[in-house]
Amino acid sequence: RKAWIEAEALGADRIWVADHFHAQVLTKDVVKDAAPSPTTYDKNFESTTVQAAMAATTSRAEIGCIVHANSYRNPNLMADIARTIDHISGGRFILGIGSGYQQRDYEEYGYEYGTTKSRLLDLQRDLPIMKARFDKLNPKPLRKIPIMIASMGEQIGMRIVAEHADMWHVYGPGAQVTHKTNVLKKICDEVGRDFNEIELTTFYMPHLLGDDEGDPEVFLKLGIRHLIYITQGPEWD
Repeated sequence: RKAWIEAEALGADRIWVADHFHAQVLTKDVVKDAAPSPTTYDKNFESTTVQAAMAATTSRAEIGCIVHANSYRNPNLMADIARTIDHISGGRFILGIGSGYQQRDYEEYGYEYGTTKSRLLDLQRDLPIMKARFDKLNPKPLRKIPIMIASMGEQIGMRIVAEHADMWHVYGPGAQVTHKTNVLKKICDEVGRDFNEIELTTFYMPHLLGDDEGDPEVFLKLGIRHLIYITQGPEWD
């Protein structure tokens, strides 16, 4: 709580959490290969509850998760949780969503892991359900809740981004981010979506990528204006 209150006071535009049941440890190899991170038994809390606490104890910064695993919550429930946190925050909530990938979380908490493709197809099915539930809820969300999607799969995931996302989270070295951004532009053309409608966000990780591969100027030239600095607990700074 102290960390996010100080972050808001320092001027952070948005404050994010992660949706994992076991903590992740990011390393240079993980970041550069865009591979799943190793998990640990380090201190960790459930993300939607933490976001509700953030909503109640901040006043300006937007709040969200990079990103909720779609598999963990029924899509109607996820929409209801999003609406509720949006009201607690006074209209500052962003719904971050992805297909999920951390196998240990699935297995230890009793979720069917499936395959990368099956989880992406589930996300493709569930996003319209979430959107429809927003319209049915009483009271409705305080604003059109922005949907951030984190997926870099060029066959299915990024097509879901083009069809549904208000925001897209892409990460990795500058060359990878550049490539994926160009791919998304092509997919947007294919589905008839204006690429410029989608806000791009990325992790700013000079401590993991180095100054050359993590140069923010590369991201700025791609039109990425929201840079997210990663900090890992439990000894927050």
